[in-house]
Amino acid sequence: MMNKQFKLVPLFVGACWLTACADDGDNGAAGQDGSNSLVAISSLAIGHEQCPLGGKMIVTGLDINANGSLDDNEIDAAQTQYLCNQANNKLTAQLIGRFQSGIYGLSAAEIVDFHAKSQRIFVVNAQSGKVDVLDGSSLQIEDVVTGSGALALNNINKLHEVDVSDDLGLERLGGVNSISIYQDLLAVAIERGDVAGNSKQGNGYVAFYRLDNSGEATYISHAEVGALPDNVVFNPDGSLLLVANEGEPNSAYDVDPEGSISVIEIVDGVPATQAILIDFKEFNLGASREAELSPMIKLNGPGATVAQDFEPEYIAVSEDSRKAFVSLQENNAIAVINLVDKRIEQLLPLGLKHYGLETNKIDASDKDGRVNFVAYQGVYGMYQPDTIQSYQWQGANFIVTANEGDARDYAGFSEEARADDLALDPMHPQLAAAQDKTQLGRLKVTTSLGDTDNDGDFDQIVSYGARSFSIWDGNGNQVFDSGSDFSRITAAILGDNFNNNNDENKGDSRSDDKAGEPEALAIGQIGDVTYAFIGLERNGGFMIYDISNPFDVSFVDYIVNRDFNADFEINTDNGEVTGDASLAGDLGPEGMKFVAASDSPTGEPILIIGNEVSGTTSVYALGL
Repeated sequence: MMNKQFKLVPLFVGACWLTACADDGDNGAAGQDGSNSLVAISSLAIGHEQCPLGGKMIVTGLDINANGSLDDNEIDAAQTQYLCNQANNKLTAQLIGRFQSGIYGLSAAEIVDFHAKSQRIFVVNAQSGKVDVLDGSSLQIEDVVTGSGALALNNINKLHEVDVSDDLGLERLGGVNSISIYQDLLAVAIERGDVAGNSKQGNGYVAFYRLDNSGEATYISHAEVGALPDNVVFNPDGSLLLVANEGEPNSAYDVDPEGSISVIEIVDGVPATQAILIDFKEFNLGASREAELSPMIKLNGPGATVAQDFEPEYIAVSEDSRKAFVSLQENNAIAVINLVDKRIEQLLPLGLKHYGLETNKIDASDKDGRVNFVAYQGVYGMYQPDTIQSYQWQGANFIVTANEGDARDYAGFSEEARADDLALDPMHPQLAAAQDKTQLGRLKVTTSLGDTDNDGDFDQIVSYGARSFSIWDGNGNQVFDSGSDFSRITAAILGDNFNNNNDENKGDSRSDDKAGEPEALAIGQIGDVTYAFIGLERNGGFMIYDISNPFDVSFVDYIVNRDFNADFEINTDNGEVTGDASLAGDLGPEGMKFVAASDSPTGEPILIIGNEVSGTTSVYALGL
């Protein structure tokens, strides 16, 4: 963004020159341009934004006099060059399309995908157990809508539905959880109950469909997979479909299926009808790979084996299709799958984020009546990613995670408590703060971690999620975390409405829980820049970061289409609405899909978002 300390200068696209970040002094030479040197001038000279490299932003300007420094006219030229560069490289996200289902609080818009040939948007409508098909073919860049018009926008038509339950014709089928499209092949994951009457503890299925040029889906076949298939994804060359089978327990926690990964091979566009199952039994107590389990991996299901305790949530596949990375959200870990050998290669514990660091400080209370960020020594967050993605830099794999967090909170077992419930070690630095509801007292924490010396009291206060997104290398080493960015940015923009919930406008109501809850995540490349788009489930809206270099990540923008003054309340158990939720905008981003310019109906990249609480699907034009 342009710094306000810059003086106003005209921008001429044709006059844009090279900019560079350097740390070679205030007036070090930055390169050559014909006979004139490109001379670096620091933020001290022109007072603009900080550059991630070297702690200061360096702009280069033509040293026309070739005297090794810049005079006033040359500094003006350097400023013009910087502003011109910014104007031409600032990514914009503008709302151009939106579908309102009119169904609130029942997950009528969850996971989304896009079929390029037909320009159709496919949306998981969990409340109906079907997939909605929307018409995206008429979307145009000129359709940009802002302000109150964006809140009311409803310019995308629903064409038809894919009724998976009807096509499979099996008993006890439940909700649709995930979809994925590769070229003309559509895969849909659907859960199934068991014979004892548990709603989603039986083995689920993946149904395959062929899409024609108009987006009509013709059922091909299905394959049985593991319990509660929660995410499906094709590998980059379309030869495999991977399924994360969460294996979630029932409410009483007396039925706990094993978590697993299913792999379905696809040959010449035809999917196999039998899946290859990859499970975690080798890591059970006394099994061959028990020793590989890190104590940092959270295992706390009552009476559960390791295979039962692991709950695969989401899958990312490397660009070369050789590895898959699986988030084990409740376990605060990632499993690495070797797709060549179809086996688990390693388990990566993600560790804890220390909220005692200044860069990680949090507002931990919904009862303090203000925005109040504090660095709390001895207080931690588990990363516990939901959506994860993968990309390459310098030929190496990197994993991007949206660190939502999740507790095991069932009628038969719950690990959830508040900090003021914990019996803290008498030497804990937050002994007093943990008893104060305006500080740490109301923070949601786990009772399964934190007693590091096994003496019966808690030496660490450990909460859920990390209120951030992170980048990890292929060995599980963290190379970037957004720290407290999300909360600080939303607090600056939304004031007391930061950390709001998604079912009503009640101000700061989630600071004690997991704050904005980063959940949805998409990665897209535009030109030479790789962007991460991270949806905030509670606050709404999404963050944009430039992650082209995982060791030099920068914030780009925060986009939100929500009216925090609307008077409404949504009951997410039954969908009942008090007030007018249609005035609230988009609530609860759950799934995202980046569509490249070559596939987009607009000829420019777009971002599609499924908002589960408002039941809306929104489309943003992305441009430079």
